Amino acid sequence: MSTDMEQLKKAAKALRKENERFFKNLKKKPPKDLDQTMERLHEEEFRKTDCLTCANCCKTTGPLFTNKDIVRIAKHLKLRPSQFESTYLKKDEDGDLVLQETPCAFLASDNYCLIYEVRPKACKEYPHTNRKNFQQISNLTLQNIAICPATFNIVENMKKNIAIGYKGKRN
Repeated sequence: MSTDMEQLKKAAKALRKENERFFKNLKKKPPKDLDQTMERLHEEEFRKTDCLTCANCCKTTGPLFTNKDIVRIAKHLKLRPSQFESTYLKKDEDGDLVLQETPCAFLASDNYCLIYEVRPKACKEYPHTNRKNFQQISNLTLQNIAICPATFNIVENMKKNIAIGYKGKRN
């Protein structure tokens, strides 16, 4: 999958039902080696993928900020946590602290993160495809397929590599 975002959105939409069925089955009966498989697929994909050519996650979505994130980033920017919060963050409908707007205020024109060393935990872990108990975040992964080309590729490779009695196009 290239980093053409319109093409990615179309492909993700076309595969949405298939992916929903796949993840439903994955939740019901996750393979014993799921975490190891996901770690392998994640590492394989990110040996080929350069996030700096895309940065769509930073351009279109905002991470959740924990209190630890706020304190760490504010210190780095030489701000009080309350200043950082009022300048950059807002509460979303769930009461979580998120960016006031996208693209991220810390995304430079060359797609580098201006606060990379102290970035939020959610950014460090994105796209969460190597997370333990991966089957528990299927809704998040379904969203990320349309945002992140690497996630799209990882899920397509999952469907080829994981046998879970899946009744879609692949085994």
